Amino acid sequence: MKKTKYVAYVGTYTNGSSKGIHVYDVDVENGLLTERNVVPVHNSSHITKSDNGKYLYSIADEGVEVLKIEKNGDLTPINKVGINGMRGCYLSTDHTGRLLFVGGYHDGKVTVVHTHRDGRLGSIMDGVFHKGLGSVAERNFRPHVSCVLPTPDHKYLCAVDNGVDQVKIYKVDEVRGKLTLYDILRCKLESGPRLMTFSQDGRFAYINCELTNTINVYAYDGTGKTPNFELLQEIETVFDRDEVSSACCALKIDATGQYVFTSSAGENTVGIFKIDPETGLLTKVCILPISGGYPKDVDLLPDGHTMVVLCHESNYIRFFNVDYEKKCFVMKGKQIPVETPNCILISSYEVEE
Repeated sequence: MKKTKYVAYVGTYTNGSSKGIHVYDVDVENGLLTERNVVPVHNSSHITKSDNGKYLYSIADEGVEVLKIEKNGDLTPINKVGINGMRGCYLSTDHTGRLLFVGGYHDGKVTVVHTHRDGRLGSIMDGVFHKGLGSVAERNFRPHVSCVLPTPDHKYLCAVDNGVDQVKIYKVDEVRGKLTLYDILRCKLESGPRLMTFSQDGRFAYINCELTNTINVYAYDGTGKTPNFELLQEIETVFDRDEVSSACCALKIDATGQYVFTSSAGENTVGIFKIDPETGLLTKVCILPISGGYPKDVDLLPDGHTMVVLCHESNYIRFFNVDYEKKCFVMKGKQIPVETPNCILISSYEVEE
């Protein structure tokens, strides 16, 4: 008989005591993490899994690194490759398992890397630099690709550009790995779109905007000759926008597909929003403080009620029990110290009993 277990991977900056990707065993019953080991990766700022679940990709100083996910959830480094540009900040993969997409914040570049069947990273297939001027001269006056994400129907690649307030939509040649700009989704000027995700049924897209502290909800339809994104809603992600200067950061949909989780640095809060499955619209459940600095990422453990928040500036991971009926979350257990945590990914594996 097989039993499902879970492991959490947490990427960290390594200019201090942290050494790379921290691997934690997940205690589902008690909603806790216990560190198993640490795999050295230089400044792991974002991680993602391959479509088949066999490999973990990480941003690294060298470009991108790939690690094999062993049967027990351990990680074994395979290789790393450069991306002919500045450090990346976001990773995603295509459904064929052949292509890895890298978003470059610092140089405004989208890079396509070939991935081999045995997990090795190969050559660069394409690299496209975004062009244009933003509207916030002191920070966002030039392109910053903050997220690259294929659409659920595998027809397009969306490249969120935090600097020029756009989402550039590319067609991807799956054989040659080449990108062709197909369309542009324009967000409000000075909104600073940061991350993008889709509902589980693929009908709705959610984009959090760093500067306006909102989530934009779009209806998505890729059945026609061109992709169609229709703006349905803008909902605030902060408790009090006049109290402190804040920037929206994390964006996750829970495993059930019912809730959107987001966080805001500055105000240092986490917001939970319920998804209407028919309309895709969001209703605020709660927005509450997490008593930690810069909640850079957030996720939900498999118990469905334990929220994990990475407090990047406070150098720890905190846990909260979420009560959806009472519309609140309450701190639980002890925080885990870890220096400059950036991102968390929860993965499952099976063991014989």
